[in-house]
Amino acid sequence: MTGEIIAVGTELLLGDILNTNAQYLSRQLAALGIGVYFQSVVGDNKDRLLNAFENAFKRADLVITTGGLGPTDDDLTKETGAEYFGLEMIEDKESMDNLRDYFKNNNMPETNLKQGYIPKGAKALKNNNGTAPGCIIEKDGKILVMLPGPPAETIPMFEESVIPILSKKQDKTFVSRILRLSGIGESAAAEAIRDIMKESENPTIAPYAKQDEMLFRITAGGNNKDEADKLINPVVKQIYKRLGQYIYGEGEDASLEKAVLNELEKRGLKIACAESCTGGELCARLVNCSGASNVLLEGVVSYSNESKISRLSVKEETLLKYGAVSAETAEEMAKGVSLNLKADIGISTTGVAGPLGGTEEKPVGLVYAAIYMNGKTNVYRYMIKGNRNKIRHRTVTNILNNLREMLIKDVSEK
Repeated sequence: MTGEIIAVGTELLLGDILNTNAQYLSRQLAALGIGVYFQSVVGDNKDRLLNAFENAFKRADLVITTGGLGPTDDDLTKETGAEYFGLEMIEDKESMDNLRDYFKNNNMPETNLKQGYIPKGAKALKNNNGTAPGCIIEKDGKILVMLPGPPAETIPMFEESVIPILSKKQDKTFVSRILRLSGIGESAAAEAIRDIMKESENPTIAPYAKQDEMLFRITAGGNNKDEADKLINPVVKQIYKRLGQYIYGEGEDASLEKAVLNELEKRGLKIACAESCTGGELCARLVNCSGASNVLLEGVVSYSNESKISRLSVKEETLLKYGAVSAETAEEMAKGVSLNLKADIGISTTGVAGPLGGTEEKPVGLVYAAIYMNGKTNVYRYMIKGNRNKIRHRTVTNILNNLREMLIKDVSEK
């Protein structure tokens, strides 16, 4: 089965709303073994939407729309879908009852009544998070799935109602496993396992580059989940053998900061952070994870030289001789925050985030970071291209990955 996604809404074309539904649906369809080769965005216009349906169904067996199921006159997706398949709109009793129940403590506007109508012969999809029911039309070997636009309604409806239907139409069960890597680029990672990727047809291996990381999605099709897993497992072992040092986690929800926190918690270690150019982003990334309080003692945003001296015990002569952006200052910041706060590990960042402040000797994007652990300090020098926010964000990712690698190496050496 091949699929296509059409997002409906003029607000999407104007850039007022980000089309996250397409990203979500593409991932879900891939996991179901349904290939998606085209996506499109169409404004709230019946003729253009009809044209989009005609083109999409020439290429695909399944078309999924999001948006255009609301109560206003420009919400035309269901009506246009009915027209495309030559169906009349009829009242769906269950959908209408659900609407009345939704508004039972308030007066329901007359305009909402149109949401209780669906194309004749279609299957209504209950919306447990809003007023707009979805629906599915199956005719002439084609399937049209129409979902509401808000992601808070789209995602639950797809998972509760659509996945079970589409799963039954596939003759295989598809399983995906995601490996997340940091500290290596997409091209270098793909090159390291090029032969594995070429030789493996089931499962398939797809590399993806994301901000500050990359991932491999390994997908296999089998008669059941166990069979698919048995196909995936040997390939995953091969990838770990070659790239295990870069793999920090698996799955959609894994994050580098959570991986670091887990490593620290396993060892019973406490950390403290001294941040200059990153301005608290390192601590914020850690605090985003539940359980950070078990590991993180304190974060110091030490921007001025005076603060570095008084809060972190950086020597004044170090700042005068080498400057705030230097390996020497980063080293003393990491050691100072660790000793002053009695933390097992101290982490520091200092750099030129720009856009101003760069010199020929210390250009924008130059960052020094340091990790103090076991009485020793490792200092790292980064040259990062991009705007201020990218430099700050990439610095945090780099030092977190350096800390992860250091923790793993420390255990292996013991």
